[in-house]
Amino acid sequence: MEEDSGVTSHTEGLNGLSHECKETEELTNGHSNHKPVINGLGPGHSVKEHANGSSLLKSLPISALKQNGLLQSLATGGEQPKTEEESVEVEQAREEWEALESIQPVVSEESSPTPLISFNEALQHFQTTDLGEVLKNIQPTIRRTGLAAITHFLFGPPRLHRELLEERDLVFAIAQCSFDNSQAVHMRVLQTIYKRLTGSKQDCPRFGTHWENVGFQGTDPATDLRGTGFLGLMHTLYLVMDPETLPLARDIYKLSQHPTQNFPFCVMSINMTRIALHALREEALSKECNRRQQVVGVLNEFYVATFLHLSQLWKSQQKTISDSGFVLKEVELFAKKNPKQMLRRLDVFLRERRSGGAPRASPDPATQQPSPCLGERGARSEGTRGKEMHFTGVCELTPDMEGEARLI
Repeated sequence: MEEDSGVTSHTEGLNGLSHECKETEELTNGHSNHKPVINGLGPGHSVKEHANGSSLLKSLPISALKQNGLLQSLATGGEQPKTEEESVEVEQAREEWEALESIQPVVSEESSPTPLISFNEALQHFQTTDLGEVLKNIQPTIRRTGLAAITHFLFGPPRLHRELLEERDLVFAIAQCSFDNSQAVHMRVLQTIYKRLTGSKQDCPRFGTHWENVGFQGTDPATDLRGTGFLGLMHTLYLVMDPETLPLARDIYKLSQHPTQNFPFCVMSINMTRIALHALREEALSKECNRRQQVVGVLNEFYVATFLHLSQLWKSQQKTISDSGFVLKEVELFAKKNPKQMLRRLDVFLRERRSGGAPRASPDPATQQPSPCLGERGARSEGTRGKEMHFTGVCELTPDMEGEARLI
């Protein structure tokens, strides 16, 4: 009895696998050509190339995977009974497949990003921490003797009100605190600064070159905090977390990435903190602190005002990193001499931005005259932020911050 030409034949393949052979008919110019197909593979694939299970998988085209008996066997997870012909190579291929599935990323609660932290929450951490040992080392005012002391007493700025001394000391104590990897609040502050500047949603490693992208000088931000301690990070946190100053922070950050006018953003921010601390220690801010009955709020805004002043000067006068020493010295001298004017400029800048107008660029500070009609941001801040800050008191610091203005 003749066999039908279309009957499927089965042959025993290498590694004990059964090769299903089918003949496909192809009409070419009216002639019939018969080509054997093995497991969905055409004659262009030699059996030698598939001598074991792993090479078989590698050489299969995607379209043929569903028809491949070996892949189907692996995908079942070994639920089907093993045949005697199944080789060691096939078992190894199955283990590799299962291992591949096991390394797929799984989102869990432990891998969720660290929540952002507000300035007030970070401040509360220091208010409720015993900083007694640090307080022993702070120098909140300049020590003057002789004629300098008499001149300052008669003609200098007013002394800070007694009820504000504890808050002032807290500021200098925070400036004495170093970064602590074991403190969750410290880590959250660092992560928040990075996320707000870069727009990232995920946490970044504690060490790495990514910190240089936001303007630290190396792979460890903690090494840049000398002279200002943790207060350097607190001020940067304030800048990026206040809804009014965040656009300014991003503008300055964008300027810091300029091809020719670039500068390290976070290091420059720390220098603004250093200038603010000098102004507070030299009592240049005492009058405004007394008027508003707060220290932290005034210091924060003076820091922002100084950073705004520097960025405007840097941009308008085409400064580069080689000019940084001279620019910082000029900014420091002007800021300490004109603290009220600095705060007024900031108030005008933010008011214009709120109203939708383009803030005016500040001209050369040497020729800029204070405007008699500028509003005070202090009254608004006293009624809002001032009420959010309550000081329980306990803290300290050392004054290693004096010296020539430069990028630290």
